[in-house]
Amino acid sequence: MMKVQVNTSNDIENKEALESWASDYINEHLARFEQDITSVEVQMTDENHSAKGGGGDKRCMMEARVTGRAPIAVTNFAADQNLAFRGAADKLAHALDHAFGKLDRREHRVRDTIRRDPEVLDEVVPPQA
Repeated sequence: MMKVQVNTSNDIENKEALESWASDYINEHLARFEQDITSVEVQMTDENHSAKGGGGDKRCMMEARVTGRAPIAVTNFAADQNLAFRGAADKLAHALDHAFGKLDRREHRVRDTIRRDPEVLDEVVPPQA
């Protein structure tokens, strides 16, 4: 399980509930990167700093700490904190796919995968006689 740290501005509501939900969501959404990511930092802010609201005033920045590499960070703006958070999580997953895809092609990294397990392969594709 990845460590998820949530930081919020004073204008963000339900901080405790957000922290718990964010940790569960990130761990599920980015589970395929679990062996490469040590932690994810989330920063939620209200760009308007007021109750007047408005489109795109919630900002979510996510930074994934990657083992042996520079951190990968993304930012998303939306009308509410739920959309800002989910959009940032999607952007982070895409950025990680892109970064690790390049590494896999260049460095031929050994990854946990069904394709490299001979016992599983025998079950999926029976040996030919």
